[in-house]
Amino acid sequence: MSAKIDEFDVRILRALQRDGRISINELSDRVGLSPTPISRRVRNLEKSGIINGYSAIIDEAALGYDVSVFVSVQLDKQVDEALARFEAAISEFPEVVECWLMTGNRDYMLRIATTGLKEFEQFLVGKLTKLHGVASIESSIPLRRVKAGMARIP
Repeated sequence: MSAKIDEFDVRILRALQRDGRISINELSDRVGLSPTPISRRVRNLEKSGIINGYSAIIDEAALGYDVSVFVSVQLDKQVDEALARFEAAISEFPEVVECWLMTGNRDYMLRIATTGLKEFEQFLVGKLTKLHGVASIESSIPLRRVKAGMARIP
């Protein structure tokens, strides 16, 4: 655990991760500190970058994006220019909701969210395979999510 945070900060983080819209007074009740120190601690967690924003958790399936596909990509060259070019192109594709630079035999791992396999095929054939420098692609379709979390908290 970081020397910068204590058990109260951990309780604050856990409560905010469960409900980012919780009021300071309710957070105070859950954590066991009065509202003034809670406010100060939340501001400090934000300033330090431990909390780097607040957002809504969106259900992709409720928006019609019921299919996620994990795609690993290997580039033909692993030089800075090729990596930057690939990353710039990927950032323009709304279907790509996550992109990770990887170690091992693949360079990138993507999570693609689509309305179905037909849309995934259109993305794969029409966009991803056409990117300059892509040497190989391997897709995996998950059956179900076993565990999901937003961030690991001590």
